[in-house]
Amino acid sequence: MSPEPHDPVPHDPVPNESAPNASKGTSTARTPKEAWTSTQRNTVFAGVGSWTLDAFDYFVLVFVLTNMAKEFGITIVAATLAITVTLVVRPIGALIFGPLAEKFGRKPVLMINIVIFSLIEIASALAPDFGTFFVLRIVYGLAMGGIWGVASALTMESIPRHARGFISGLFQAGYPLGYLIAAVIYGLFINVIGWRGMFALGAAPLLLAVYIFFKVDESPVWLATRGNTRAKSEFSFWGAVRGNWKILLFAVVLMAAFNFFSHGTQDLYPTFLKIQHGFDSGTVSIIAICYNIAAIFGGLLAGTLSERYGRKRIIIIFAALSLPCIPLWAFASGSIWLGVGAFLIQFMVQGAWGVIPAYLNELVPEGTRAVLPGFVYQLGNVIAAGNATIQALIASATGGNYGLAMAVVAGAVAIIIVVLMSFTKETRGRAFTTTATGSAAA
Repeated sequence: MSPEPHDPVPHDPVPNESAPNASKGTSTARTPKEAWTSTQRNTVFAGVGSWTLDAFDYFVLVFVLTNMAKEFGITIVAATLAITVTLVVRPIGALIFGPLAEKFGRKPVLMINIVIFSLIEIASALAPDFGTFFVLRIVYGLAMGGIWGVASALTMESIPRHARGFISGLFQAGYPLGYLIAAVIYGLFINVIGWRGMFALGAAPLLLAVYIFFKVDESPVWLATRGNTRAKSEFSFWGAVRGNWKILLFAVVLMAAFNFFSHGTQDLYPTFLKIQHGFDSGTVSIIAICYNIAAIFGGLLAGTLSERYGRKRIIIIFAALSLPCIPLWAFASGSIWLGVGAFLIQFMVQGAWGVIPAYLNELVPEGTRAVLPGFVYQLGNVIAAGNATIQALIASATGGNYGLAMAVVAGAVAIIIVVLMSFTKETRGRAFTTTATGSAAA
């Protein structure tokens, strides 16, 4: 299978990046670069901030999993089901909020989405038992499922095209940045505010919703294809699905591998450090801070490099380079060497991930960008949803060897990603439809 993006609108004069020369590192640097506007900078801040704070709220549970399990009197395996169910329902959230964003605009739907998941975090802090907590994580998963697609569409459609690679890396870096913030707060305050206090801090994104209301404009692409009554979209959502099912099937399988890649190297790592190595919360926090700093830089570097050398090539390189990092990350002894291993593997894992926002937004047809990228992303999450439980079961069956469980998953999916990307074509340089008077996304 060799999926090729279907482009419903004409390309502008920029050289076609999927042409033969693209594979040889041709860059779009020869094209005059559009200057940034304050509105575009505000949009990037809002988009990255949305994904960062959403990730923070998700990773709070990763850090307090053992604390929550102890208070509710359940096993670690049972507690991981709260992570699993969040991932399972995220595609449903993408299908709820994505179409709404296509109909009513990216900005208002993103604000509503943020308010919902913030309120659910407060409710999670007040949960009286695991049953209630579990139900709240289902609702949270629905809200989380909408954020990535809507926020990435708003961001990618509003920025200059020459910046798409770097901003892709920056946007996806919001995920490890949220993890980093959770690690810092966990290390400093877990013994003061407890696991419930960690969830209560999840109300912070409400402030971002206010910022978006006052400082962010609607996507110029949406205004051109949806907001302008004189403009007609060439494609309906379901028509795009039917006409591009091979591309979407490929993207779902790829996103399943990518979600196993990230969740398989992140979700149980704090548990691995605490249970298998006996590290205290401060040590766990420091290691997590280090590997999330690496993840941020990896995403930024890979995203930037993908603008010059192509999305496909950079994803393959970073995924392949994660393989030699696995032994140090999973089997080393002592906090220093484990920290070095974690630093290296997250640099590679999130480096490969840093290309994905641009890649998926360039892959899908016009009129579906708020829906399809987020949907295939989250559907891949469903396939990978059992990762934490699977790894916990493997560890249980091997005498508590979480390192072996994580290494098996990480190594397998890294190879799968390399193979899958070898069969796809380049997407870099694809033009987005914009307003008649502006070229914010062109």
